Amino acid sequence: MQGQNQQQAYDRGITIFSPDGRLYQVEYAREAVKRGTASIGVRTNDGVVLLVDKRTRSPLLEGSSVEKLHKVDDHVGAASAGHVADARQLIDFARQQSQVERVRYDEPIGVRTLTKEVTDHIQQYTQVGGARPFGVALLIAGVSDGEPRLFETDPSGTSNEWKAVAIGSDRSAIQEYLEDEYDADLTVDDGIDLALRALNEGREGALEGEGVGIAVVDAETATYRELDAEEAEAHIEELDIE
Repeated sequence: MQGQNQQQAYDRGITIFSPDGRLYQVEYAREAVKRGTASIGVRTNDGVVLLVDKRTRSPLLEGSSVEKLHKVDDHVGAASAGHVADARQLIDFARQQSQVERVRYDEPIGVRTLTKEVTDHIQQYTQVGGARPFGVALLIAGVSDGEPRLFETDPSGTSNEWKAVAIGSDRSAIQEYLEDEYDADLTVDDGIDLALRALNEGREGALEGEGVGIAVVDAETATYRELDAEEAEAHIEELDIE
């Protein structure tokens, strides 16, 4: 009983490490990410693909109101998994940093630089009393100097760069599929197909154009674009996914 009371004390204090070096609130924030529907990023030679699971709880819910894909700047997009409201706050922060860079230096912000600004902001909320960590993870995709880049952020404030990665529910199954099937010579269309197949590995029920969101950051034009439901449906039909 005494050990349980001690754990609860560390549990409630975001700024207090447990004796075994854990921050429980950060770990709980990671659990919140796992409860969110999946988001997938795939880096290709031609650009970066972001794909999100937009399954709705009710047929009456407008799919367009599900916020999981976000345009951060002309050359940067993001996908989220976890608490939507937390994601919205981080996206707003990322957009502000992108605009500050353009006003201050008259050039687009680097994808790595932007990711570091976001993760530094996230990390502050693991040290400040009276606040809680962000219960969301982001995939930040963009183009810097013609080179596609893909980063993942963690509720602890850590970032990693990936060739292909999944966040959210069923991450293990999706990531395993990506590791088996990823090829360094993929095109953007190949990347979309790979992400769709990977998502299909980790979810129940048939994929539908309305139930997925797809965005591409093109390397040649350095522009972010979201595909509409008809384009997504065309990719799904072409793959003939059961």
